[in-house]
Amino acid sequence: LSGPNGIALSPDERYLYVGNWDPERKIVMRYDILAQGALSNGAVFFDMTGAPGEDAIDGIKVDQEGNLYVCGPGGIWILSAEGSHLGTLRLPEAPHNLAWGDEDGRTLYIAALTSIYRIRLGIPGIRPA
Repeated sequence: LSGPNGIALSPDERYLYVGNWDPERKIVMRYDILAQGALSNGAVFFDMTGAPGEDAIDGIKVDQEGNLYVCGPGGIWILSAEGSHLGTLRLPEAPHNLAWGDEDGRTLYIAALTSIYRIRLGIPGIRPA
């Protein structure tokens, strides 16, 4: 990757997702995590290169069902654990990073260039213990 940026683990910690901050190659990679922590079988999980917009991939978070929330061109891309594009959350500004919050973990806080946004979602996110 020319600009690794944005990193997240799957809920079962079998996979590591890494975004690429490169306007020429806007991809999310997925790696298998081996028993000793080594990475293997790196493959393109999702390619946003053809999406309009100057922003590349930035922050990544995962919910408890394994869906990815990826700050990318035009908003926050929601990707299923299988790699399908489920939808895009559009904001007034380009998103750059994310954090799950509130008691139930169903609120996504989003950092943009000049603002912080808050969106309630139906699926709780994975938060640090």
